[in-house]
Amino acid sequence: MKVKTITTCALFAALMCICGPLSVPIGPVPVSLTNLVIYFAVMILGTKGTLISYIVYLLLGLVGLPVFSGFQGGVAKLAGPTGGYLIGFILMIPICGIIKEKCKANPVITIVGMILGTLVAYAFGTAWFVFITKNTVMASLALCVYPFIPFDIAKIVIAVLIGRTIRKSLAAAGVLK
Repeated sequence: MKVKTITTCALFAALMCICGPLSVPIGPVPVSLTNLVIYFAVMILGTKGTLISYIVYLLLGLVGLPVFSGFQGGVAKLAGPTGGYLIGFILMIPICGIIKEKCKANPVITIVGMILGTLVAYAFGTAWFVFITKNTVMASLALCVYPFIPFDIAKIVIAVLIGRTIRKSLAAAGVLK
């Protein structure tokens, strides 16, 4: 990897650390900006760079830095009811990124790919939530997924539309290839 790419990955990890704690608690799972940053990273860095950025972010939170929603960090957050969503993003990133890359960043197909990736993160996170809380699947979906769908679709559309422009500008400036 080139120094510019490593630096850009580090900047996105830092952006996740800044935006991740900013959340609105609307129940057991807060509305967070983490996935918005992930969507932007997919648009700008691609799959590999986004995975690196996200894993750095996850490791920083794992060692206790307050980078997760509500300014929390540590193993307890990952092992808690919402930890499955944080881990689910690891599965989401390749789906979003690979579909974007295979479809030459066609905005409509990219949006569909990001929605599919988000559904996988929802599934993983909800399964973990059900396991930890012993709630039913339907109750967990009502708490942890349905309220977030409009927010996440808006984040995806914003990231795809603005991310394309930012990527083109960074490539023209020689920051990205």
